[in-house]
Amino acid sequence: MTYPSRFDALPTATWPRLRALLDPHTPGGDIINMTIGEPKHPFPEWVGAALTDAVAGFNSYPDNNGTPELRNAITGYLQRRYDVALDPDANVMVLNGTREGLFNAVIALCPAGTNVLIPNPFYQVYTVAAMSVGARSVYLPCTQETGFLPDLDAIDDKTLENTSAFFLCSPSNPQGAIASDAYWTQLLELAERFDFKVFADECYAEIYRDVPPCGALEIAAKTGTDPERVVAFHSLSKRSNVPGLRSGFVASGPENIRRIKQLRAYAGCPVPGPIQHVSARLWADDDHVVANRQLYCGKFAAADHIFAGINSYQSPQAGFFLWLPVDDGEAAALNLWTKTGVRVLPGAYLGQTVEEQNPASGYIRVALVAPKQETQRGLTIIRDCLYE
Repeated sequence: MTYPSRFDALPTATWPRLRALLDPHTPGGDIINMTIGEPKHPFPEWVGAALTDAVAGFNSYPDNNGTPELRNAITGYLQRRYDVALDPDANVMVLNGTREGLFNAVIALCPAGTNVLIPNPFYQVYTVAAMSVGARSVYLPCTQETGFLPDLDAIDDKTLENTSAFFLCSPSNPQGAIASDAYWTQLLELAERFDFKVFADECYAEIYRDVPPCGALEIAAKTGTDPERVVAFHSLSKRSNVPGLRSGFVASGPENIRRIKQLRAYAGCPVPGPIQHVSARLWADDDHVVANRQLYCGKFAAADHIFAGINSYQSPQAGFFLWLPVDDGEAAALNLWTKTGVRVLPGAYLGQTVEEQNPASGYIRVALVAPKQETQRGLTIIRDCLYE
């Protein structure tokens, strides 16, 4: 007998969908993969030696919540970056990659039957987590007209009254938009008024051009917002170019962290001890982050030069993607692949169709993660194929 499940309605995952679109066709040139946001810059040279030094730790079960060394390094980072003082015992927990944390935070903190507000386009983990607890995903369109962030003034009170969580990624994936001080302040005021939590996905916080993006914890501290309103997620994947390390953290008020820890004691997968040791050193070091950011800024400048004169092009504020407008994202991606061998992601695969509208369908996402020369070559091909 087959039993129905709420997961029968899961959206088709992004990458199988992309393979189904492109793989039946022969690429039209040398393959340049600009789809996945997998950092390719070198990580610090000392990482390998640090991991070797701690390798004996594989012989012990790791600390489920994070070693004191790592939690202190995390709170030190938050103090330097956002001028926020947190208790390493009560306010942070180590994650085996932030995807785990984003999912489990919904499980631990969001009741069934409530609304989970999600920017559209979005990271699919947000909505799958909502489905897991029987919450309702409410998709908020992020368009050029709204600055590629949800329009907070357009959300009706009835929706907000039944909301348990609001996901916001800043800098955003895929558009690279940054929530300003005023935006965070307005969102936190709504959270206080309507009694919901803000899940701040800040994994791209260290990839920006000039001014560091403000963070949810920072604005909450400045405005005196209840610490339980904000649940912030950070990762070493983009900051330190170690996506395979699977190391991040969640920071929030002590009650939220207590509940997330309680769930993780049964359902979590702790970060191995040697990886926690390396992670602590990475969070404590800012020099490699500055060098990494400079490499991305060079590619931002190259993209601006290549697409200069194309009126529809918008240079991203942060992150490491271009969000390029096209007539049809799937058609553009297929055209690029079959004619040139450049592989990009149709924007619609990151969005949800609501009332027959998908705000991401007229875009392609292009990752700027490869070395500068390869990135420039791919962007030039995209320009010549799609815009001239």
